[in-house]
Amino acid sequence: MTSETVRLLRAAGLDPDQVRRIIENALVEDLGPDGLDVTSVATIPATQTDTADVVARADGVVAGLAVAAAVFELAAESTGIGRTVEVSLVARDGERVARGDVLATVTGPTRVLLTAERTALNLLSRMSGVATHTRAWADALAGSKAMVLDTRKTTPGLRALEKYAVRAGGGTNKRMGLHDVAMVKDNHKFAAGGVAAAYRRVREAFPDVPVQVEVDTLAEAVEAVEAGVDFLLLDNMSPAVLAEVVAAVGDRAELEATGGLTLADAAAVGATGVDFLSVGALTHSSPILDIALDLRTE
Repeated sequence: MTSETVRLLRAAGLDPDQVRRIIENALVEDLGPDGLDVTSVATIPATQTDTADVVARADGVVAGLAVAAAVFELAAESTGIGRTVEVSLVARDGERVARGDVLATVTGPTRVLLTAERTALNLLSRMSGVATHTRAWADALAGSKAMVLDTRKTTPGLRALEKYAVRAGGGTNKRMGLHDVAMVKDNHKFAAGGVAAAYRRVREAFPDVPVQVEVDTLAEAVEAVEAGVDFLLLDNMSPAVLAEVVAAVGDRAELEATGGLTLADAAAVGATGVDFLSVGALTHSSPILDIALDLRTE
């Protein structure tokens, strides 16, 4: 990867080494044990060079341009052609784009461009789809203090990229995994003997780890706050009940609405005064943003 691509990845909060591993694994899926794109090797001379445009085929929000650039650059390294590619980013992550907009241009060995095409577009289209979906939720919450959160319902191996795409779309990230935030859910409460007991055990075992507790009723929310919990997940509550919890808890805890949320109801939920809405669909159900690679013909 070029130093500029590494800089852009780091500025996005992504680990360049982790991105490299993701891309290398994806390229192996396409190129197999021999590292060959048999169609391109058979039809295109190794010396041929072209320029291609990365083009939006639909309106949306773009995310992952530096990741796509890294795919082309790493493909050039892995094919053994011995020449590099030059990637020029035209758009910026987080921008709204329209059908027909050129997002980036890539110049280099034609074999490399076509070998890297599908991997680059798979990642870019996936990330841009997540960003586009997230922006719709962020727009729906405009005017309230609530922000949309992602969850751990991510594609295995792509969590860091998908969570970055949420940020690019105007959302915010919840925990990255089971290690950085303790989340006491219904099964934990049942096994521990209640909200207060579960919270106490987590706090004693991991005093420096943030603790969040899922509650199902107003009474349980009050119990949790009185036990010292300062972040509540309000599970499958109607806007009316959410408003009651907000009034009862006040500023003693941050409040997250979760479970069964829909985009159509987002504004009403945000208006209750909760701090966050967590939406697993941002990462498990976002359609891709259609993006293509077009070789220039002139």
